[in-house]
Amino acid sequence: MSSIRFLKLSPTVLTALVAGDLDAASTAAGHPLSHYLVEESWLWEIRLDDISRDPEAADWIARAAVAEPEGIVVGHGGFHGPPDGEGVVEVAYSVDPAHRRRGHAKAMLAALLARADEDPRVTAVRASIRPDNAGSRAVIAGFGFRKVGEQWDPEDGLEDVWLRPAA
Repeated sequence: MSSIRFLKLSPTVLTALVAGDLDAASTAAGHPLSHYLVEESWLWEIRLDDISRDPEAADWIARAAVAEPEGIVVGHGGFHGPPDGEGVVEVAYSVDPAHRRRGHAKAMLAALLARADEDPRVTAVRASIRPDNAGSRAVIAGFGFRKVGEQWDPEDGLEDVWLRPAA
């Protein structure tokens, strides 16, 4: 499995990504970013709004996933926000299609779970996955998640809800 390092994306970087300015985003991040991050501008708009409402959210969301030792951005990952009132964080990650099927998603998840486990406020990590998304179900297998229910997402439709206690 590859090793993943997460690079926090500041509001300046996110703003440049939303504007489609990869060069400015890379300069502000201090690391070459990828066109895939520009393609995800819809997400960065949401994350900018999240950070404006709750500055602490910046420590949990909007991170570029850098594969090591290559040092290349292979996607992004983080959480939907800081721990909720019950100490639960929801994991989110996406691998650039050009870098899929190389173990990056599992490496991202492992790094994100380690991040969650190091924060004493986190009691559990949640994952929401469409029932027909075999790839995502395979990624969480072996990480201690168990299905705890279902929910309806306005964009993705029916999702299975998975939970893993914090270590």
